[in-house]
Amino acid sequence: MSKITKTAVVSVVGRPNVGKSTLTNKLVGQKVAIVSSKPQTTRTRITGVLSRGETQYVLLDTPGLHKPRSRLGDYMCKVVTDTVSEVDVAVLVVEPIPNIGPAEETLIAQIKQHHMPAILVINKIDTVKKEELLAVIATYAAAHEFDAVVPISARTGEGVEELLTEIDKYATEGPQFPEDMVSDQPERQLVAEIIREKMLRLLDREVPHGVAVGIERWNEREDGLVEINAVIYCEKASHKGIIIGKQGAMLKRIGSTARYDMQRLLGSPIYLQLWVKVKKDWRYSDFLLKNFGYDKKNI
Repeated sequence: MSKITKTAVVSVVGRPNVGKSTLTNKLVGQKVAIVSSKPQTTRTRITGVLSRGETQYVLLDTPGLHKPRSRLGDYMCKVVTDTVSEVDVAVLVVEPIPNIGPAEETLIAQIKQHHMPAILVINKIDTVKKEELLAVIATYAAAHEFDAVVPISARTGEGVEELLTEIDKYATEGPQFPEDMVSDQPERQLVAEIIREKMLRLLDREVPHGVAVGIERWNEREDGLVEINAVIYCEKASHKGIIIGKQGAMLKRIGSTARYDMQRLLGSPIYLQLWVKVKKDWRYSDFLLKNFGYDKKNI
């Protein structure tokens, strides 16, 4: 019988590339959100679930708040602002820099507008001297009276237990996900995101932001092998050539690195086939965004 009696729903927000997805994965204990060094890796709201003791922590990892330059950018920013208002506590993740940028100002304004409890998380503390954090804390304290300030390193795990202790204060009785569930994302979506993650890591800076991944075929055979056919959509013919690479070398590399993570995720051997197609300016098309699963109605 389940011991869980309380639930804390948490929005993890911040500007691009501050470590929100790394933190979500660290808290959950396994990968539910893709991670790369490039900004705007996360495109939609991802739910990570941690069940521990009497409490279930539901973590809503959001895209980095940025100035949108496409329909996709509009969608991503709407995900962030809508998520702030519908949780038990907001976790604002920032870097250890004593300066508040436009994205942080916008998120703090949202927190104030909705009178949300908020925890300031200063990430990447393993990259600075401890005494440098005092200026960062003072800068943010002048902008908003946060309910708690927790310095952490999502990469090493330092401070993560202290953060969970603070989040636990906002847990209340409520419905829970099944205890063995770590994300609400369908397996198809997780697999598509794994493929996109490998492109973010292996390709040039501009190409990955112009790609989407669709799962065309998913067949689970009786012998346990999972056959997956996926299509990578890019915006330009020149990008298609880069993704495929000389004699198909880059596409093979993307496929082999993605297959490894897929097998760990699904616990089954994977037969993966990848194709690349051009969908010009798909990031600016409401119709194509809906086809790829980026629909404002689903927020």
